[in-house]
Amino acid sequence: MRKTLHHNTRADYLRIYGPAVLLAVVAFVVAYQFVEPAPPDRIVLATGEPDGAYYAFGEQYRDILARDNIDLELRATAGSAENIALLETEDSEVQVGFVQGGTQSFAQTEKLVSLATLYYEPLWIFHRSDAPLERLTDLAGRRLHVGPEDSGTRALALLLLSDNSIGPEDVEFSMLASDEAIDALIADELDVLFMVASSESSYVRHLLEADGIRLMSLERAEAYARQHRFLSRQTLPQGVFDLAADLPPQDVTLLAPTANLVAREDLHPALVDLLLQAADQIHGGGTVFARPGEFPSPQYVAFPLSSEAKRYFANGPPFLRRTLPFWAATLVDRLKVMLLPLIALAIPLLRSMPPLYQWRMRARVYRWYKELRIVEGNLSDNVDPEQLNQLRSELDRIEAEVNDVSVPSSYTKDLYHLRMHIDYVREHLQGNQI
Repeated sequence: MRKTLHHNTRADYLRIYGPAVLLAVVAFVVAYQFVEPAPPDRIVLATGEPDGAYYAFGEQYRDILARDNIDLELRATAGSAENIALLETEDSEVQVGFVQGGTQSFAQTEKLVSLATLYYEPLWIFHRSDAPLERLTDLAGRRLHVGPEDSGTRALALLLLSDNSIGPEDVEFSMLASDEAIDALIADELDVLFMVASSESSYVRHLLEADGIRLMSLERAEAYARQHRFLSRQTLPQGVFDLAADLPPQDVTLLAPTANLVAREDLHPALVDLLLQAADQIHGGGTVFARPGEFPSPQYVAFPLSSEAKRYFANGPPFLRRTLPFWAATLVDRLKVMLLPLIALAIPLLRSMPPLYQWRMRARVYRWYKELRIVEGNLSDNVDPEQLNQLRSELDRIEAEVNDVSVPSSYTKDLYHLRMHIDYVREHLQGNQI
């Protein structure tokens, strides 16, 4: 009586698919070495003075990034020059900062990149109306306030004064704080106040409404813009602040650098996208000087545009970040470095496994046909009894070993065909015996 054996399909699968799975795991581990680290959940943004526009915008960025559980810490500073210095100082923790266009000369290294320009940031030159000024050459001998020592306002004011052959020895500089300087101008303790600020600044509105104060119109603004490419000529339309009060009372020509969002070159790419999406929300609506959608922009940047920002402006936010929460998009984005080679390896492996499995199962049956044909080939009409006994013993051995062969149910037909062929050879063997 033949014994019945149960085929261990799980063991067969393990022997065949196991090496493929092991190879995939090894590939997964190797690919993991190239996965970028997760973005930090805290970054530091250098802004400006606590009562300035940079700080106010920083608070908006902080609120937007908090929705994705990113803690944006604001670092109040004196202005653009200090922001650049903090970005270049490794132990300062500052990774991003607002920088006024034209102040990149303060940089000591080439490790900073621009993410975008955010808005036009005009230079407002207010002066006493009882001392009318037509050109910057008229400022010689006047009492001036040009902002703090490390501010972008001071850097720009000194540049324009130098263009007009006015040096520090030709004017009297005030060292007052911004709010104190405004009060001093109104009180006739200053002649001229330079201020780089957005059109939304409360200081600008306050001075436009102040009695005895006038906003200078730069009739040669286009010439300055041609000399310094980070500047653009802007027109403040008559009545744009208050039509009823006709504020300002006439068109005013201004010069405007742009406010830049600047970062260290090693800022995590996921945070670049997140910051630019926040910039779209904050600065995309337009201002007195910009059409809706004009900013954020890759134009007029203070430093080379980062590669991630170039991709963002060319294609918009990545698909994953448009469809998934930030944490999920970041995780998938990081893991795709592992998934792509893994898929590339797994597909051919998985496609080759079924034929290999089929070949292995059929090989368990077909390998006996070689020995069976040898027995059949030795049968002839003149074979002697001793040879017949040897062939019968060999056939019995083959049949006994075949009875121990186990295959999955789907391959049982091949096993039964082999047994039929063994019986066929046995009949021939018995015929020769007769």
